Amino acid sequence: MRPVFAANTFKLSTQYAVFSAQHANCSMKFPAEKTSLNSPTPHSVPRNSRGTASLNHVKLARLVISFIVEYDILTGKQIHSLVTKCGFSSDPFISTSLIDKYSKYGLLEEARSLFDDISLKDLVLWNVMISCYSWNRLEKEAFLLFKSMRVAGYVCDEFTFSSLLSSCSSLQCKSFGKQTHGLVIKLASDSDTFVTTAIIDMYMKCGCIEDARKAFNIASKRSTVLWNAMIIGYGQNGDGKEAMKLLSQMIRGGQKPDELTLSSVLSSSADSAMANEAAQLHNYVMKNGFWSFLSIGNALIVAYAKIGRIYNALRVFHSICKPDLVSWTSMVTSYAYHGLAIEAIDTFERMIREGINPDKIAFLGVLSACCHAGLLEKGLHHFASMKDGYQIEPSLEHYTCLVDLLGRKGQLSEAYKVIINMPFEPNGDILRAFLGACKVHGDIGKAKWAADRILSVEANEAANYKIMSNMYAGLGSWGDVARLRKMMRDRCGEKAIGCSRIENGGRVHTFVSNDESHPQSSEICCMLRMLLRVMKDADL
Repeated sequence: MRPVFAANTFKLSTQYAVFSAQHANCSMKFPAEKTSLNSPTPHSVPRNSRGTASLNHVKLARLVISFIVEYDILTGKQIHSLVTKCGFSSDPFISTSLIDKYSKYGLLEEARSLFDDISLKDLVLWNVMISCYSWNRLEKEAFLLFKSMRVAGYVCDEFTFSSLLSSCSSLQCKSFGKQTHGLVIKLASDSDTFVTTAIIDMYMKCGCIEDARKAFNIASKRSTVLWNAMIIGYGQNGDGKEAMKLLSQMIRGGQKPDELTLSSVLSSSADSAMANEAAQLHNYVMKNGFWSFLSIGNALIVAYAKIGRIYNALRVFHSICKPDLVSWTSMVTSYAYHGLAIEAIDTFERMIREGINPDKIAFLGVLSACCHAGLLEKGLHHFASMKDGYQIEPSLEHYTCLVDLLGRKGQLSEAYKVIINMPFEPNGDILRAFLGACKVHGDIGKAKWAADRILSVEANEAANYKIMSNMYAGLGSWGDVARLRKMMRDRCGEKAIGCSRIENGGRVHTFVSNDESHPQSSEICCMLRMLLRVMKDADL
């Protein structure tokens, strides 16, 4: 615990102790206020007929607020006990603060118990409890509470709808989302930017891109947050081209993008292999003073790496004044992605010398680099240091790299022991890595074991049958080849085929195996044959 935090916690605890001892004997004068009997103010301080407010209530309210700021759950529970002892457990302001605090710590039973004990609930209290369930990924409970709220006769506001739409996004349930959207329109809440943003986010996460675009197009006010929701949504759905178009439209309309807009579009353009767009965005960043934002610098590193411009990524990295963990990790994984293992390992070790502790992603990058380069000792050292030096538990992806590394070096028995003894059930990735190593080194017994395990965990993946079919074909076991191909047809049916994309002249060209639909397919095939001849002549 940090000393400042400890001091603040002690201060709060002292306030609590002093107030607890003196709470019964204090009151103070407040000026009288005019209030309407028909519209009570639930958060107002209790008063008697002479306009005297209880100092107990004021101090208690301040103590609750202090507890929320300090994030001290133990003191909060003590305050809750004091609230009940003083008879303020039904006060909406104090109870709302406590429920919100309990939700941040995941103490949902305490939050719901406190909520149920309040007889006179206001809209704020309902919203906080619904948000509590949504925050903790209990979407069904949020909708059940919303139903109870409607039955009780309360009218929803923008905060209610935002929590419900967030729950729909987490569930990826477009039917609930559309019903909530319909209620928003019925109650004329669709003009609120906060709600419209939540609607767009919900539709995008449910894959309903056209519905999201309709909600965006009819929005009367388009703030930067609203533009960001659409742009991020296109990126999440793999449509980087449309995200770039929307950014251009945003700028032409006089709306200025922020760092979140630009970093999102950079990520989208990288995933869509749009090299020209990434370079244009980099120029815009430099001209408009966004170069100092660390998030944009990190996004540029990843974008350049994904489109094959690793040295541009390195230039961006060197231009960052104080690289953070994300910057270093992005550079390590970028080098590993391009097969530059030595550079990846050097960058990783330099990051540690700079005093930045690596995380799981950084270790995954350096292990991947060691695997590609066949650096067994380095790989074993970094894998061991995860747990021993940094108290990071290796994930299944880290074990996959380790098995692949051991397999490439021919240590199949050690790789087999890792699979058997690791604290996870092996998935298709780690078993395929082991199977490939068994094929290369001719260990048929272990290869058959891996093949059987693959079929048990991924019975509907056509690629698994093809790998094993090729293995049996290499052994001349044609009966097994026929059996596997029949199993593939019966279990997998027609599967989506893989594709590759190349960006040229601002256009992204997509290719699949044996595809002749491209207008220049004959010229492309001719060039490939020529390149193959050159490579054969050069023994490449």
